[in-house]
Amino acid sequence: MKGTHFLLTLTILALANSIASAYDPSPLQDFCVAIGDPNKALFVNGKFCKNPKLANADDFFTSGLNIPGNTDNAVGSNVTTVNVDKIPGLNTLGISLVRIDYAPYGQNPPHTHPRGTEILVVAEGTLYVGFVSSNQDGNRLFTKVLNKGDVFVFPIGLIHFQANIGHIPAVAFAGLSSQNAGVITIANTVFGSEPPINPEVLARAFKLDINIVEYLQKQF
Repeated sequence: MKGTHFLLTLTILALANSIASAYDPSPLQDFCVAIGDPNKALFVNGKFCKNPKLANADDFFTSGLNIPGNTDNAVGSNVTTVNVDKIPGLNTLGISLVRIDYAPYGQNPPHTHPRGTEILVVAEGTLYVGFVSSNQDGNRLFTKVLNKGDVFVFPIGLIHFQANIGHIPAVAFAGLSSQNAGVITIANTVFGSEPPINPEVLARAFKLDINIVEYLQKQF
């Protein structure tokens, strides 16, 4: 009898462990539409894998992060991304890196990374950074002024930003918990989608005159 109870308990634990460890793989692009015929498939969720025996050191290497990015643009910043497209060996490893250059008073405008948490360290300059929590948390704003050597974390999926509040250029490096974390810049997405979102929808959502919405859409 005791042996039966032991076997039953063992079976339940095994099933519980199986259920707990079963999950969908994290998405590595915006969407991955299923297709019935594998001969018509374009790619898997991520990248196809090279034969491991053919891998070499160059598959795990890139250079150029010492070179400042061009910040001569509307927002005054430039993001140099090192993801699986730059280093093929990152495939399936769940990590990537960026260098962010900021002109004096430039900014990395409000955006989200749908597939990754970001941890940022300031290499040069002074940044005002922050993120906003979800609706369920009351959209609380978390901010900090960072100096050289300071580190800040932006949780996955939350809207965040960085702004150079100094009169000299600033540089930061950030790691992301995905080989392709993705980026959604809020203003570009809302006012610059293709085709455009109906201005009446945005006017009501942002409590703006429709003429202002149409003006903003023209800027993108």
